[in-house]
Order: sequence, then structure tokens, then C-alpha cells
Amino acid sequence: MLRTNSLRFRAAVVFALFGALISAVLSGALYWTVKDVGNNLMRETLRAELDDIAERHGRDQVFVPPNTVAFRGYVLSPWEPEERVPDQVHHLQPGWHRVSMEGGNYLVLVADRNDARYFMLYNTDRQRAREAFFLSALVVFALFMISGSAVGGFLLARRIVSPVTRLADWVGEAEPGTKHLPPVKLLRNDEVGELARAFERYVHRLEEFIEREKNFAGDVSHELRTPLAVILGSVEVLEQDERLNDRQRERLARIKRSGLEMVEMMRALLLIARERMAGADEPLCQAESVVNEVMDRHRALLRDSAVELELSVLASPALFVERSLYYILVDNLLRNAAFHTRQGHIRLKLEADRLEVSDTGIGMTSEELARAYDRHYKGKASAGFGVGLSLVKRICERYGWQVQIDSLPGQGTTVVIRFGGDSLRNLPEPVA
Repeated sequence: MLRTNSLRFRAAVVFALFGALISAVLSGALYWTVKDVGNNLMRETLRAELDDIAERHGRDQVFVPPNTVAFRGYVLSPWEPEERVPDQVHHLQPGWHRVSMEGGNYLVLVADRNDARYFMLYNTDRQRAREAFFLSALVVFALFMISGSAVGGFLLARRIVSPVTRLADWVGEAEPGTKHLPPVKLLRNDEVGELARAFERYVHRLEEFIEREKNFAGDVSHELRTPLAVILGSVEVLEQDERLNDRQRERLARIKRSGLEMVEMMRALLLIARERMAGADEPLCQAESVVNEVMDRHRALLRDSAVELELSVLASPALFVERSLYYILVDNLLRNAAFHTRQGHIRLKLEADRLEVSDTGIGMTSEELARAYDRHYKGKASAGFGVGLSLVKRICERYGWQVQIDSLPGQGTTVVIRFGGDSLRNLPEPVA
């Protein structure tokens, strides 16, 4: 089926319009020329007939009026009776006129010669019929030109576009890792060859970019894991020191907790950056245990605030997702809620097919809601860095989940994550 936005369709339309324009110009010029020639012939014929009759009448003083299918003639003179001249032409002055009489249309030439006034009439009905027939033929010709131009444009465009189509098919079927196009495409000394060479140059630049990203991710992972391992190892050694008081042990616990969170965050970011293969198995994650762990952490962070955390577990789904990614998703939702809630409550509800986080915070305006998923976008009253919801969105897209945000200024925000895709395989029965 020919798509209306395809190059072949547009080429056929352009050819059809071009054919219509050319045929309209030619048809109009031909029709005007034929009509003008016909009018001139009728006028020249009338003038010649009138001159001949006037000469014979002036010489013989006998007027024999022509009365044929095409011509009629009349005269007004002192020696001719006036009643012979029809009323439709009797009052006409010298010159050219058009009259209708006796069911016909006539071109009239009036001239004064030899003290007499002559009237010559030419019946134009047959000429007008020939012009109408010629106009119909021109219309048929124009329609033929338009349809022929459209068909020709389609066939020609198909031939012209076929190399581009073959190149697109080859690119679409190319396997990952293909570095070079077929030489026949690159050696073509035309626009298709230039397109192929430009595409290959783009592929090379893209490969270099991906290679730099891989190297960067690997270097960052290695360079960060080493100092984090040193920090966590030092914390474990310090925890064995019996001389530490409770305040110092609490600070060590915060350092250890932040270090472990950084390790999990780094692992999650590397997982997101890595392309997820279709059909790849994901580890099983117990959603309730992750939710409880995140809630315990935020209870400790909000214990001195006027915000109350509430947890409602209506089901305990087992999700086929990376645990670190699900942990970051829940943690970011609770962190955003805590950033924007000064008093009231934050509720987290876990069901068999969804996770819901609601708060009584400052809410979002329609403009903020429209840009909530934009990376590094922060609302006017936001205290974060603008990556929380963007990261949540990327995790949901990875697993085919749906995320929905409902918010009103001054009335709080509700975020609903609906599980879907392959993550709900073998979903256990809800916990009563």
C-alpha cells in the first residue's frame, strides 16, 4: 500500500501537478488561439462579402440579398424598401455587433457605402459548436496528461528511489556490530553513494562514542569501587573498636549506610546504562522486603520531623527485576515526598500489581507536572537535584511499567507505579 508521506507518492503528486499545469497552459493557449482565429475568419469573410455586394449593388443598382445557412444581407438605400430590413438590425450603426434573431446568434457588420447602409450577418452557432467540441477535447487531453503524468511520476520515482530503499533495507537488517556497508553502495558516485558514505561515517562516530562511554563507565566503576571498598573496610575495622561511644558508632553507621547506598546506586546506574536484552532473565526480587528496608531507612531520617510515615502492604508480589533498581525506585519516590512535605504524612501502599506513594506536601503546578520527568528539572520549591523522577521514569521504561503522577498545589502528590511486562511472571497470590 502506497503511503501518502512516501517519496514515491509525493513524486507522483508533483508530476501530476506539473502535468496539470502544463496541460492547462497549453489547452488555454490553444483554445484562445482557435477562438481568435475563428473570430478573425468570420470578420474577414463578412468584410469580403459586404465589399462584394456593395460593389455589385452600386454598379447595377440591383440588390440581390444573400440568404444562406451562414450568411444574410440587407441594405438601406433611397431606391430600396426599408421594410425588408429586420427590426433587430434596422437601428444598428456602422461597426461590429452581435444580435439574436429567429432562434440563431449572428455576428453583424454594418457599413455605409455609395449612399447606402449595408448589413451583413453571419450565423455563429456552428462556429460556437465547433469551439465547444474543441474545448471538450482539450479537457479530455488535460485529464489524460494529468493521469499519465501521475503514473509516469510514480514509475519514475519508484526507479529513482529504489537504491535508497535497498540501502534502507540493508541498514534495517544489519546486525549489531556491522561496521561497513556493501562496497557497491559506497562506490556509487551519486547521491545514494554519498548517503551511504555519510551513514558509514556516522556509524564510525557512533561506535567511537559508545566505546568512550563503555570505557568511561568501566573506569568510573573501577575507580569508585576501590575507594568505597577502602571506606567500608575502614568502617568495619572502626566498628570493632570498643572505645567508641554511642554517638561515634551512630556516625559510623551513617557512613557505612551511605557507602552501601552509593555502591547500590552505582550498580543500578550501570544496569540502566546497559541495554536490556529482550527475553533476558532478571533475578527475583521480593517487593515487600525492599519496601520495608527503604521505609526503615526513611523513618530514621525523618524521626525528628513532623512527618509521619505509613506503610500498607496489601500484597507481597515477587518481581523479576534487579533488586537494586527497585530499591532506587522506591527510595527516590520516598525521598521526593520527604523533600516536599513539611508536616502531615507520607503513605506507601504496596499491592499485587502496583506501588503507590502519596504525601500531603506542597504539590506541583501544571507546569511543574508537565516537566516532572525532565532530567535536572527542579520545581521552584524543590530541594533536590532534579534526577529523582527522571531516574524513576527510566527504570519503569526498562521493565515496561507505567508511572502516573497526580498533584495539586498545596494538596500533595500521588505517584502510582503499575507493574507490567515480564516483571509479573508467576505472580504469587496476594497476602491476606
